[in-house]
Formats: sequence, structure tokens, C-alpha cells
Amino acid sequence: MAAGNWKMNGTSPALSEIDALFEHLSADGPEVLICPPATLLALMTERAAGSELKCGGQDCHVAASGAHTGDISANMLVDAGAEYVILGHSERRSDHAETDAMVRAKTETAWVAGLRSIVCVGETEAERDAANTLGIIGGQIAGSIPDGATGENLVVAYEPVWAIGTGRTPTLDQIGEVHDFIRARLEKRFGEGVGRSVRLLYGGSVKPDNASEIFSVSNVDGALVGGASLKAQDFSAIIAALR
Repeated sequence: MAAGNWKMNGTSPALSEIDALFEHLSADGPEVLICPPATLLALMTERAAGSELKCGGQDCHVAASGAHTGDISANMLVDAGAEYVILGHSERRSDHAETDAMVRAKTETAWVAGLRSIVCVGETEAERDAANTLGIIGGQIAGSIPDGATGENLVVAYEPVWAIGTGRTPTLDQIGEVHDFIRARLEKRFGEGVGRSVRLLYGGSVKPDNASEIFSVSNVDGALVGGASLKAQDFSAIIAALR
């Protein structure tokens, strides 16, 4: 799976980038998803109609509706054509003080609305330097993922915070260690069948020139891509590396 997170980037002219992606998509190829800003979601789903491109949101409120100015509900995302939603991204955790409990509640809300959730986990540089990476990841998995997870409603994305947008990436061994750990935790909690069916994505400075080697790592099932997903040329190369 190649999932693009456009973050707070793009206005309507940027939608022309997805036109160039269509020729790289096929029913028997990797699943491709883009999560644009909320202002572009409905426009993107209309533009992608009839193609293999899936669209999603970057966050949703824990409540189904109500007096929450500026927020977006899971049902609103579905109404705009979303099939997925990213939850617990490190930028949401840091910018908006989102806790594991909040991410868990949002995930439950998203599932009720029929969305598939991409739940993000990852350690900071200080936590990595303190040799506490697996402890942090284990806590986030336990606290952020509700009971009832399946391979149909859950994707987990590992994004080391210190690698997002910095051009730095962990070593392949470091990526493999965390992905193997996540897989083992999911299998222990949900059973081997479910645990193995949940796709695990790596995120953090994934680019065309490093995608192939990252995808060769144990238990890496794809990528959550930031900046490189904004340009069709770069994102299509990452998609090709997944084939």
C-alpha cells in the first residue's frame, strides 16, 4: 500500500497531479491512497471516480456531530468520498496534544462510520537516544488501537518522529526491528490471523531513491508518504517500487 499524506499543502490546482497517477494504477497493483487537505477531499474523490485511486482524511473528531467549530466528523469524511482516515499522526499528537486515549476514541468513531483507520505510532529523537523506542511504540499500540481491530479496518504506520521531513531515515535494521515488534504485538493481542492481516506501513522521508530497499524489510507492507506524494513523478516511482 502506498498512502500519500498531503498534510496542509495544496489548493485546487494541485489536483492536476493525480491525473498523472492514473496510468500507474491497476486493480492488480498495490493499493494507492491520497489523503489531501479537507478542502480538497470532495474535489479529489470526484476527480478520481472510476480510477483505482482511493482518498481519505487526515483526521476526524471523536464525536459524530455537534458544536465543535472547525472540526470534521468521520461521517463528513465519508460523505465527501473518503474510505480511510489517518489518526494519531505525530504532528497531531504534538500540535494538538492528542493522547493515545484520544486516538483510540477517534479510531472507534471512524470504524462506526465505515472508515478504515491508519493509526500512526513513532518515537522522538530523545526517546530513540534513550533506547526507549520499543517501549514507546508498545505503549502507543496498546493505548491507541481499540479492541475489534481487523485487517479490514486497521492499518498501522510507523513513523519515527525524527525522520519526518528531515531527510533522515533509520537504518534498515532499525525499521525491521520496529516493524517485527509491531507485528508480534498485534498477533499477541488479536491472534495470529488478524495480527498478520493488518498492513504495516513505514513513514518518514520515503523517497524514490530509498523506497525499494525499505520495502524489502521484514513486515514492511508499504509506505505513508509525505512530501514525495505531492508530485506525481515522485509518488509514482514509490508506487512502482511496491510492485
